[in-house]
Amino acid sequence: MYDVTIIGAGVIGTFIARELSKYKLKILLLDKENDVSKGATRANSAIIHGGYDARENTLMAKFNALGNPMFDKICEELKVPFKRIGSLVLAFNTEEMQTIKKLYERGLQNGIPDMQILLGTEIRRMEPNLSRQVVGGLYSKTAGIIGPWELAIALTENAMENGVELSLNTEIKDIHKTGKNYRLISNKREIDTKHVINCAGVYADKINDMVSSKSFTIIPRRGEYYVLDKGTGTDFINTVIFQCPTKRGKGVLLTPTVHGNMLIGPNAENINDKEGIETTFEGLEFVKNVSNISSKDIPFHKNIRTFAGLRAHPGTGDFIIGEAQDAKGFINVAGIKSPGLSSSPAIAEYVVKLILNISKEIELKTDFNPIRKKPIVFMELEDKEKNELIKQDSRYGKIICRCEMVTEGEIVEAINRNAGATTVDGIKRRVRPGAGRCQGGFCGPRIVEILSRELNIAYDKVIKDNNNSNILVGETNKGKEAYSYE
Repeated sequence: MYDVTIIGAGVIGTFIARELSKYKLKILLLDKENDVSKGATRANSAIIHGGYDARENTLMAKFNALGNPMFDKICEELKVPFKRIGSLVLAFNTEEMQTIKKLYERGLQNGIPDMQILLGTEIRRMEPNLSRQVVGGLYSKTAGIIGPWELAIALTENAMENGVELSLNTEIKDIHKTGKNYRLISNKREIDTKHVINCAGVYADKINDMVSSKSFTIIPRRGEYYVLDKGTGTDFINTVIFQCPTKRGKGVLLTPTVHGNMLIGPNAENINDKEGIETTFEGLEFVKNVSNISSKDIPFHKNIRTFAGLRAHPGTGDFIIGEAQDAKGFINVAGIKSPGLSSSPAIAEYVVKLILNISKEIELKTDFNPIRKKPIVFMELEDKEKNELIKQDSRYGKIICRCEMVTEGEIVEAINRNAGATTVDGIKRRVRPGAGRCQGGFCGPRIVEILSRELNIAYDKVIKDNNNSNILVGETNKGKEAYSYE
């Protein structure tokens, strides 16, 4: 019997797992995918928002304002990349300047510090590559950028170090109420638990409806992005660049990433398919045309990748967080769209308080360890440190990914840590081989070999990302260790 079972291992579920691991509880974190951070956490704008955009007196406004200042300490404890670079919302005419003033006033009501309304000339001094049509804008100093999947992975590792159990490839098929407790019927086994926390992203409405009356709907909202080559994020812009928001969201943005790339997007398209993460010509053309309003000089010729992600848009228009009225001990944490990432640590604290109010005899641990050991990043080391490391382990002297200078030693460590990588893209999310200019063209086959060796599986059992995303389909020369790559 588990005390708490968390459904969904995105950034919200993993934050809650880590926060709950401070207490003497038996906790299960599960996900239907083969890795953590495979939903909205994997494909988003990677921004910690200042907090001026969300309507006042909403959960979005409350938790964004509380969550933003928490990231410095958390990212230091977990050794996750995070930079406070500030953000700008651009106005191109008098009408949009009125929107800027409203955002500023809303930010004041939300308790957001360090905001300024700037003139176009002041903005272009900060960002000389922006359009000369900019007449003014709102600057928010506290906005930042982060590695979202790296955060979820680090949260999971730290939660597991503090006793949380992780179960991947575990899809919930049904939920039964059993007295005061719950029985979760999964594709693997039956799970008995006292409390359930529903963090299932675009599937949160489906999970809720298994045990509670239908009270909300989650609409999958697809957003498509361009990723530009490393260096563009630091050479072209210095801050997160927004246009004035619309009813569909914060619009198409330009932002550096924590690794020096440049991210452009997203559009916003409501779809019916909860797995619909394909990119479209129309969507990407929309992103390109709208982003060109912010700057005519965006170096799209340096694009190395496009991708799409789904946001869990709530039919209620606000985060859905609370105990189901007709299912005591069942807590929904649903509709966590933007600014969900920015709000995640504050949401986690709030949800844990809900659990403590339901079960009043829960004790704090005395041995909770908040510190996650930092993975070795070979390219960040001084030459002397590199040489010493190679003397200790020769695998750190073998460069597997030329674009990101990732070594075999780093890849092996990523496989063998808690919640370790089991797929080619799982390695990419942890230590970045395949994230550079060639997108795995050089390092891909070597990563397959390393995964095969470390996991003790055949080459053709190594998958790219999702289950059944096979890379190798069979031998080209029977009886020899030679395979055909798709």
